[in-house]
Amino acid sequence: MHDIETLVIGAGVVGLACARSLALAGREVMVLEQHDLIGSETSARNSEVIHAGIYYPTGSLKAQLCVEGKKKLYAFCKENGVGHKQTGKLIVACTADQAEQLDAIRLKAAENGVTDLVRLSAEEASGLEPELACHGALSSPSTGIVDSHGLMLALQGELETNGGQVVLNTKVTKLEALPSGGYKISVADGDDSYAMTSRELILSAGHGAPGLAAQLPHTSPPRAYLAKGTYFRINGKSPFSTLIYPVPTTNSGLLGVHVTLDLMGRVKFGPDMQWVENFDYDVDPNRADNFYEAIRQYWPALTDGALEPDYCGLRPKIHAPSDPAPDFRIDGPKEHGLNGLVALYGIESPGLTSSLAIGDYVTQRLTTE
Repeated sequence: MHDIETLVIGAGVVGLACARSLALAGREVMVLEQHDLIGSETSARNSEVIHAGIYYPTGSLKAQLCVEGKKKLYAFCKENGVGHKQTGKLIVACTADQAEQLDAIRLKAAENGVTDLVRLSAEEASGLEPELACHGALSSPSTGIVDSHGLMLALQGELETNGGQVVLNTKVTKLEALPSGGYKISVADGDDSYAMTSRELILSAGHGAPGLAAQLPHTSPPRAYLAKGTYFRINGKSPFSTLIYPVPTTNSGLLGVHVTLDLMGRVKFGPDMQWVENFDYDVDPNRADNFYEAIRQYWPALTDGALEPDYCGLRPKIHAPSDPAPDFRIDGPKEHGLNGLVALYGIESPGLTSSLAIGDYVTQRLTTE
């Protein structure tokens, strides 16, 4: 007998979504979180965008789970009173060469099941957003924004309603696979330390997932990397009423310095990309120098000195700076041979949008493998 049937490590939005899905499926679930708040790392430091699923390689987990997760997320928010808004998004061509890429982007989106993109001329785009300068655009009406903390509280609420629990301030220090099946989890809770056992184990620890998985046999986790993304804001009224994303300029997965809004209508710009070695949430105001040139490609009226530091986040990368961005990596028994173990690696964007679909995917894999 084990102390708990299913243990989830990490109370970010994906960990909570996994725990909720497992609890709805009838499992006894406990979530362990090392911090004193849920979702205080990656889940609290992102753009809070509900992505449509446009750019990801067709057939990839990112493409499938983003499109499915978007639908599930809008429905969940409506049912549970979570703050959200279907703002729409404009993908803008800042040059004539980029305008020629818009049809290819729309085709890629359609292959992924996103069939609602509308091609706009420069005049049509400017008619919607008078401050915008571009050579054409695509309108993505299913893009939106969400209150990420409200979402996590609602996920926690459903988990607890279905018999699950979240335990904060509890850091996992050691994992062991038991010879008779299941797992032994050693934890530190302030000055106390103890161990518990579970039949099933979900590693949804973000940055910490590869290091935890490495303690278990046959897992072969990826190497963890850190990429810092910084956001800047402006005071006063937003110049735009919708999200603005420039056409991607490389195959790196970067979407450029884009415009996002929060539910109060405040505007922010970012994120950029900075590969780092250590955890550091300080915003370097000098990084704004690179933002001005990028933003003025589509908003030439941006004045000098208007940008102010906002916040930054750290993406849980599983690839080196010179490598192409990989797919989500979700390893179940089929990959590592350990019954009851699912390890999630590199769950960055579109992880928030995909969270509910990821939760159901994890539950399905535990049920069938």
